Amino acid sequence: MSLPEVNKDAALDRFLAITQIPGRSGEEADVAKAIEQLFLSAGVDAANIRYDGAETRTALAGNCGNLIVTLPGSGKGPRTLLSAHMDTVPICVGAKPVVDGDEVKSSAPTGLGADDRSGCTAIATAAIERLQRGDENFPPAVIAFIVQEEIGLHGARNLDVSCVGHVDRAFNFDGGTLEKVTKGAIGGERMTIKLAGIPSHAGVAPEKGASAIVMAAKAIADLDARGWLGKVEQDGGVGTSNVGVINGGEATNVVTPEVTLRAEARSHDAAMRTKIVAEIRAAFEQAAASVANDQGYAGTCEFSSNVDYEAFSLADDHPSIAAAMHALRVVGREPYVDIANGGLDANWLFRHGIEAVTLGCGQRNIHTADERLNIADYLDACAAATWLITDGANGDE
Repeated sequence: MSLPEVNKDAALDRFLAITQIPGRSGEEADVAKAIEQLFLSAGVDAANIRYDGAETRTALAGNCGNLIVTLPGSGKGPRTLLSAHMDTVPICVGAKPVVDGDEVKSSAPTGLGADDRSGCTAIATAAIERLQRGDENFPPAVIAFIVQEEIGLHGARNLDVSCVGHVDRAFNFDGGTLEKVTKGAIGGERMTIKLAGIPSHAGVAPEKGASAIVMAAKAIADLDARGWLGKVEQDGGVGTSNVGVINGGEATNVVTPEVTLRAEARSHDAAMRTKIVAEIRAAFEQAAASVANDQGYAGTCEFSSNVDYEAFSLADDHPSIAAAMHALRVVGREPYVDIANGGLDANWLFRHGIEAVTLGCGQRNIHTADERLNIADYLDACAAATWLITDGANGDE
């Protein structure tokens, strides 16, 4: 097993350059253009660089779709996909990446955005290293830079799979520990709950009203008392749920007529997730019906839910798992297999028929102002990605 040669200075410079470009969810166009230029400068034919128009299908009207780069290759072996997402969370807007010892941090009071610019530049580095060695020497590969991951995996959900084509192996580079090979992930569903009560003057005639806040409080207290909020373990099933957003009320002297809540449920078992959602719905509907004014008029509940992503898990003998573990051993790491309790682009790739494992790039404290990138981990991620589309794709083990 030969360690892939990667220009470490160039790989780190790519990360520093791409990471300083603002690109929150829905605003990835400038990031995509900079990545596109990397490939054009490396000699990729413009005909092999395309956007899939995902932003025209997402709930958020973005300024950029998924960026797909194909490396034709003429060698024999599996066709491989490398992917990463371009968007960052809002706290990372305005990041100024600087090297600080063995890490990169932001010198501005922001998050760094290593989630997932390090994934983007790791797979871009792998492609550029391959191109410098002669693309025709290797099997075909495709590189996907995905939008709107941070707000619910919308870029991957709306991926135009025809732009990617058939792949035999797939590797998604995202946040986390380099050694972890994530073979599956949890499923998640989000809910919007609108409670309608009856307004009245809270001081003059409170009995004439039916408070939507009371309805919400009763439902939440009931769910918590019965074990359907937080970590949920019911009837042999396991999952989680949370009421994360509550909006309502404008004045203390008005019995609140309307409250809107947003909640979520997660489980590795779709049936269990559905059961959690059903319990939440029933609790809010019952609470709304139980709060009435002195005339007997009660509140109402409008409930809607949407599956963000379904759970998935690859078989232990899946070729993408085997190749990922081999790549990590090539770069001197000892890998292990795990399943994620958060959603990944790989959830939707799986639904599209692309069975991907997810690898980390050394990101630390993601989604916080103290986010860091471990440089050694990042460079090893670059090397692992390079091996996957060069020697590892050719069967050089």
